[in-house]
Amino acid sequence: MRGKDILGFLNILIVLGILGGISYLALVLQPEEYDPDTLCLAGDVPPHVGVVIDKTDLYSPEQAARIEALVLENRDRLQISERMTLFELDARGELVNTNDFSLCNPGRGDQINPLYRNPQRVEARYQALFEGPLQAALSDLVEPKESPSSPIIESLARLAVTENFGPETPGRRIVLVSDMLQNSQLFTVYGRNRGALESRLPDPRDVAAAIEDEVGDALAGVTIEVYLIPRRTWERDQETVIRAYWSEVFRQLGVRDRWSAL
Repeated sequence: MRGKDILGFLNILIVLGILGGISYLALVLQPEEYDPDTLCLAGDVPPHVGVVIDKTDLYSPEQAARIEALVLENRDRLQISERMTLFELDARGELVNTNDFSLCNPGRGDQINPLYRNPQRVEARYQALFEGPLQAALSDLVEPKESPSSPIIESLARLAVTENFGPETPGRRIVLVSDMLQNSQLFTVYGRNRGALESRLPDPRDVAAAIEDEVGDALAGVTIEVYLIPRRTWERDQETVIRAYWSEVFRQLGVRDRWSAL
């Protein structure tokens, strides 16, 4: 075989190799199938953060702005395909999915490799399918309301058995914005005429047992980040007795708690 023929044959092999490599990359790196309703990978159970705003509390416009910033901060913490759901403990003392917002992060333009996907198109998709619905939900979520009851621990228990947030869900995290002033049939922090707060609160083990009677160990393994809304005349108790009490309730339930001021 002449030199020219060998060179031509080698060139053909190189071209075929390049085409084969491109075909392989196109097959392997093509975007995975998404559920159009949730933007989650089809058949996947992703890590999930539930943001719960206790709207049985009243809060100031400044606090509302901080709540909105907190939601956006958690939005930015989401990795691609991780899920976020917005909940509110409403004026009836019920846990409600705000504006039905419960979506996985489909990926922002700055989160993807520009070698394989177009950042501008990815960002446009993100804005239309994720950010737009989030902003619509936020407009109602941070609107304060008031309620005579505040069943905080019961709402967390209900969340722990909600579809897509149950014990089989990895990386469950609850972000709770509340004054943590429980007021329900299970127990209440109110009633100062009945004596010191420490003496009128039930044993944390009894509270945990009542919750486990309802949902078993569904809360075990959850991480909860509490953003405490200060209440006038309650600030000292909130930072001492109430925080310590809730931490023990959470410990009994197998929940890891972290606390910050709103």
